[in-house]
Amino acid sequence: MASSGSQQAYHKAVAKLESETGTATAAQLATVADEILSVAGLLRAQPRLRRALTDFSRSGTERGELLRSLLAGKLAEVTVITLTELVGGRFSRPSELLDATERLGVEVVLRSAEKAGSLAEVEDELFRFGQIVGGSAELAVTLSDPGAPTGRRVKLVADLLKDKAQSATVRLVEVALEGFGGRGFDSSLTRLIELTAAKRDREVAYVTVAKPLTDADEQALAAKLAELYGRPVSLKVDVDPSIIGGVSVQVGADLYDGTILRRLNAARQAFAK
Repeated sequence: MASSGSQQAYHKAVAKLESETGTATAAQLATVADEILSVAGLLRAQPRLRRALTDFSRSGTERGELLRSLLAGKLAEVTVITLTELVGGRFSRPSELLDATERLGVEVVLRSAEKAGSLAEVEDELFRFGQIVGGSAELAVTLSDPGAPTGRRVKLVADLLKDKAQSATVRLVEVALEGFGGRGFDSSLTRLIELTAAKRDREVAYVTVAKPLTDADEQALAAKLAELYGRPVSLKVDVDPSIIGGVSVQVGADLYDGTILRRLNAARQAFAK
């Protein structure tokens, strides 16, 4: 869990970013996002740099000056200003700085998509890509293998999604390949879907059914869940005939499993006692 200090530093950096990019276009925001994520890559590869930028013996100003000396003239000034604000905060562990930098980069990717009016598409494309990966054991193993060169996996994703997805979607999948927040690929992708939905002020409900829902059924389920959670809900429906019938719904840590398969398994366990 992130410390209160790292959370405060992150929110201050977001506020600084907002003040510096109020009139930025979607393309300009995408460039800033790429630059921030490139710095996250540098921090991932350089543990000594992470330690230096979170060293309590240096003041926040000194840490900011150190970062500026590395980035000035190489990245846009707005990127340097935002990241200088970030490292000026207090982080309990060097890994928290990496996580905050990644999260900041993702935030700007989402702002870019929001500016372009494509957030809903990005959310759906991330989910559909996850389904494609889940449906191919070979692809799942390839993309989830931390030992495989990231560049090769990024190229594979770029080839798969070329002319089929928003640029923000491709960028977020690349973030997932890096292991967003120290997660595996699948968990990273799930978290990015949730953050995209949250940007639209929505919860994500993962729904598993034996056969496709009708539009009316989807609308009724979404309305019921929205009433339950007090905000709009984005349904992500997966059709899995193996559950036989019924429906399973997961929202965050909440699981509502009304599938026939679960009932059969429960009955088997009861008879086995």
